[in-house]
Amino acid sequence: MKELEKIVAAYEEVDFKTRKAALATVVRVQGSAYRRAGARMMMTDDGRWTGAISGGCLEGDALRRARQIISEGKPQVVRYDTMEDQSATSLGVGLGCNGIIDVLIEPVSETDHLHHIHLLKSFLGTPRPARNTELIATVFASENDSVMVGERLFQQADNRITNYISHTGLSEQIVALLPQIKQEGRSQSRSLTIEGKEVEVFIEVLKPAVHLVLFGAGYDSVPLVKMAHEVGWYITLADDCVAHLQPKRFPDANEMLEVHRDAVSQKLKFGEQTAAVLISHNYKFDLAVLKELLKTEVPYIGILGPKKRFDKMLGEIGGLNEEQLERIHSPIGLDIGAETPEEIAIAVLAEIQARFAKRGGNFLKVREGSIHERIL
Repeated sequence: MKELEKIVAAYEEVDFKTRKAALATVVRVQGSAYRRAGARMMMTDDGRWTGAISGGCLEGDALRRARQIISEGKPQVVRYDTMEDQSATSLGVGLGCNGIIDVLIEPVSETDHLHHIHLLKSFLGTPRPARNTELIATVFASENDSVMVGERLFQQADNRITNYISHTGLSEQIVALLPQIKQEGRSQSRSLTIEGKEVEVFIEVLKPAVHLVLFGAGYDSVPLVKMAHEVGWYITLADDCVAHLQPKRFPDANEMLEVHRDAVSQKLKFGEQTAAVLISHNYKFDLAVLKELLKTEVPYIGILGPKKRFDKMLGEIGGLNEEQLERIHSPIGLDIGAETPEEIAIAVLAEIQARFAKRGGNFLKVREGSIHERIL
C-alpha cells in the first residue's frame, strides 16, 4: 500500500505541460519472478520512475519501452521471458528468475479519468479506517477488434460497477467472475472468449492496508505503532484515559482516540482488514473491550497475556460460538520465542499479516509448492 501511495503521489507531481508519463503494471506471471501480478511503476519521459516491476532487472528496459509507447499514444503489453538465457543477455543482466512476466505499459493522461492511475487515486481517496476491497478489470490483450487494450471495469467496495468496456458480453462475463475473485482475494489474469475470439483480462484486487487498532497506550504499544507504520498500516490508538495518549510517544499513530471501554462498538469503525489488539495489561479494561468487540464483525481480535488470563475472560463472558472463538487470538503472536517489547511486536505483526494473507506462518523451507500461489 505504501508503494501505491508513492506512485499516486508521483503522478500528482508530474507537470503535464512539460512532461509525459506512463504506468507499467505486471498483469501476468508464469513461473518465478521477484514481483507478482499487480506490481507497478510510474515513469516519466525524463527517465524518472517510482515503484518497481522486478527486483531491479527490468525497470531500465521498461523505461525505454515506455518512451516509445508514450510517443505512439497506445497501451502495449511487453513480455519478459527470463527462462531463456538469450533474453537475459539482451537485457544486459543476469535475471535468475526463471519466469515469464507480462507488463502492460500505458501512456498516462491527466484528463483520461478511466485510466488506471485515476482509479487507484480514487481508491486511496476513501477514508482509510472505512476502506474496503475494490476490483479493477483491465483488458491487456484482445483478438476481438471490438475490444481495445486498456478498456476497464471498476467495482467499488459497495459493489457498484463503473463500466468502460465497450462489449456488453465481455463486461457481463467479468462481472460474473468478480464475487469469486474477491472471495479468493488474489489478483489474477483470465482468458475469456468473445464471439469465438480470446480476450485477456487482468482482474486486480485492491485490498486496503491493515487497520491496526490498539487498545492501551502503554510502553509495549510503542514498538507496535512504529513497526506497523513502517509497513504502511493505518494505526488507531485507543484508551479511556486521555493522559495515556501522548503524541510525542506515538508520532507514527494515524489517530489517537479517547474511547470509554463500554462504548467501543459505538465509537469505532471496523473494516474487513481491521485487527484489534488488546494490550493494556488492565484485566477489567481488556474484558470490557472484548465484550464490545464481540458485538462487531471485526475479523481479528488479539489479546496480550497468558492463556489462563483469557480462560478467565471466557468464564466471565460465558459461552462463545465457533465463529467468535475463531476471531480471537490469545495468547497473541507467532511462536518465535519473543521476550522484549520489540520482539513481541514482531510476533504480533507477523501473526496479523499471516491471518489476513490466509497463511500459516510456518518456515518457508517446509512449504510445499511455490511461495506465491498462482492463478493464471
